[in-house]
Parts: sequence; structure tokens; C-alpha cells
Amino acid sequence: MSGEVNSARLAVRRKADGALVVELGGDWLARAGLPGIESVETEAASQPFSALEFDTSALGRWNSGLMVFLVKCHELCAKRSIECRVQTLPAGMTRLIKLAEAVPEKKDAARTAAAPVPFLERVGEAGLVVQAGGLSMLTFLGQNALALAALLRGQAQFRWADSLLVMQECGPQALGIVALINFLIGSILAFVGATQLSHFGATLYVADLVSVSTFREMSCIMTGIIMCGRTGAAFAAQLGTMKVNQEVEAFQTFGISPVEFLVLPRVLALIFMIPLLCVFADVIAISGGFVVSTSMLHVNPALYLHRTLAAVSLSTFLLGIFKGAYFGVVVALTGCLRGMQCGSNAAAVGQATTSAVVTGITTIIASDGIFAVLCNALNI
Repeated sequence: MSGEVNSARLAVRRKADGALVVELGGDWLARAGLPGIESVETEAASQPFSALEFDTSALGRWNSGLMVFLVKCHELCAKRSIECRVQTLPAGMTRLIKLAEAVPEKKDAARTAAAPVPFLERVGEAGLVVQAGGLSMLTFLGQNALALAALLRGQAQFRWADSLLVMQECGPQALGIVALINFLIGSILAFVGATQLSHFGATLYVADLVSVSTFREMSCIMTGIIMCGRTGAAFAAQLGTMKVNQEVEAFQTFGISPVEFLVLPRVLALIFMIPLLCVFADVIAISGGFVVSTSMLHVNPALYLHRTLAAVSLSTFLLGIFKGAYFGVVVALTGCLRGMQCGSNAAAVGQATTSAVVTGITTIIASDGIFAVLCNALNI
């Protein structure tokens, strides 16, 4: 269909027997401007007709553009219960129209708008999803407990080399980002606290504010959140990719427990490393408060260190370490759980990673609120 295009032409006339004749001329190509069916509809509305015929003596080249026009004419005749005579059309076009007539459209083939779901049904479905999620989490916790018991008995399919490698990735390699965030947190606490305490002439007590808030809350929370976004997401991506590549199924085929071989090394690595990272974060955050207090607030350095040591008790220090270890368990379990629940395509890996980060951070914040209530009740 190359060459110059002869513009499509359309004319409508009536025969003596009352039939309506549609004269088609020129090239009816989809890429060219084609006449519409409006003129046929106007003529049909002006006076009734007994049948619709086509005159294709002047018709040139044609493609699907002509087919669309003829289908509309056929629908017009069907709507008015009038005969549509297609015998004068090109042979290929006639066969296409007869094929369309031989296979009618199914009544349920057209897409219909979905009925709105009742409120109680949505609530029930949400409850079932929560129940399924809680059950899978409890099952995963039980599997990890059994794997840990097998490790203590020396019967687990576990390699310490894998756990040491994960320790290096989530420990020494994370010192930079942990130091940066906690130094800024300590500096911010010192600056904001001094701004408020200066109204009461108690700028000296900024050391107490920074040390207590750092050891009890901020260091362990910020370290947990950092590790959730850094290491928990990495766990989910690693295990999710293994699920996509069917490596987890390969372990099961060879009789190797994925929980003991893949999950347990990661959980133990975070349990061992996050408490150490929390101690490191405490020192860095105190250093940030020390720098701001001595350089900008003109607090005596020796007095600042004395107030810091006096404000921090052993129970406060151990509470932060315990919370950090708990947050490490949360990060490891959520990351590994979402990775093991990953689907079988590349998009599922991204969804598992996102879900691991969101679930981990939400659980950390909610758990810290519970810890605060318990500590207040126990006067810790």
C-alpha cells in the first residue's frame, strides 16, 4: 500500500425499491482521513429504507479503516432490523463480515464495573489477612527456636563462617553510618536541650539530658532503624533473590534446612553485633553532645564529663544494650521472614524489601513504646 493516497469518498443514494446504497470510492486506509457514518445515519433517519447496499465500483485500496466503517453500518442495520447486503463488497471483506456474524459476542465477555464490597466483608478480609500474617510470623519464630536448639545440641546445618561474614557486613562495615547519625543526634539533643534549659539557668544539665536520652532511647532506636534500613533490607533482598532463583527449593531438595543454613547465621550475627554497635553509638552520641556543649555553649569539659558519668547508671546502660539486642532480633527476623515469603518474580523482591523495612521500623517503634511503659511501671 505504498504510493500516493487517493482520498476516500462516500455518497449515499436511494434505489427505486427503497434500498439505501452507500457508494464507496478512493482509498479507504486507516492512516488517512476517512468519512464517518454520520451521512448514512442522517439519510436513514430522514426516511425509512428496506435494505442497505454498497457500491464499490470506484473503490481503490482498503484496509482495516474500511472494516471499521462497515462494522458500524452493520450495527446500524442490526439496530433497525434491516437487511445489510454485503455481496457487492470485496471478497476478503465479505468473508470477514460473515465470520463476525458467525461468532456473536458473548453476553458476559464485556467488562462490567465491579459491585462495591460491603464494609463488613472488607473488615473480615482484613482480619483474615492479619490472622494469616500473625500465624506465619509465629511459625517462623518456632522454626528459628527449633533451629537454635539444634545448634546448641550441635546438630544444626550451620556454618560459623557464614555467620562471621554477616557479622563483618552488619558490624564493622556499618560503623560509618552509625557514627554519623548518632553524632548528629547527640549534637541536636545538646543544642535543643541547652536552648530550653537556658531559660531556667540550667545549661549545665544538658549533659544529663544528652546522656540519659542517649543511653536509654536514642542510640538503640537509631541504631535499630539504621540496621533495619541497611541490613534488614539486604537480608530480604538476598533471600528473596534466592527464592526467585529457586535456590531455597534446591536446599530443601538436598535435605538442607533453609532456616538453619540461611536464617540462623543472620539472626545470630545481628544479636551479637547490635549491642556492640549500641555501645559505639552511645560513645559517639555523647561525643556529639560534648562538642556542641563545650564549643558553642561554653560548658566546662571536665564538668560535662562529670555530669554525664553521674547521670548514667548501670541499669540505664544495660537497658539500652538489652533493647538494642532485642531490636537486632526484630530486624533479623523481619528481614529474613519477608525474604522467605518473597514471590517468584523480580517485582516481588522489591516488595519484600520494602515490606521488611516498613515492618521492622514499625515494630521497633511500637516495641520501644512498650518498653517505656514497662520501665515506668517497674521504676527503672
